Amino acid sequence: MTREAASATPEKSKAVPINMRVDFKKRDLIDVAAALSGSDRTSFILDAACKKAEEVILDQRLFVLADNDYDAFEQALQSSSIGNNECLRRLLERPNRWS
Repeated sequence: MTREAASATPEKSKAVPINMRVDFKKRDLIDVAAALSGSDRTSFILDAACKKAEEVILDQRLFVLADNDYDAFEQALQSSSIGNNECLRRLLERPNRWS
């Protein structure tokens, strides 16, 4: 495994630090929102960052189609040789990174 790959998938049970600096106004805004949601600052920031990360990833991987468009897409996949592509099959069977 490369060094980059190892750093992208740390052990799930081991916490790693994330540090940042913000101005007072942003910190206060985050603190108010965290308090209103019944959370602490760290949990609030982590939850918001993870939701945004999932959204960005899904935006690149999830395609929402109307029923008739999905049927046409599925038929195009079935009629092409891509359905026999082993690499594509393995890619589609991989679990979500955030699961």
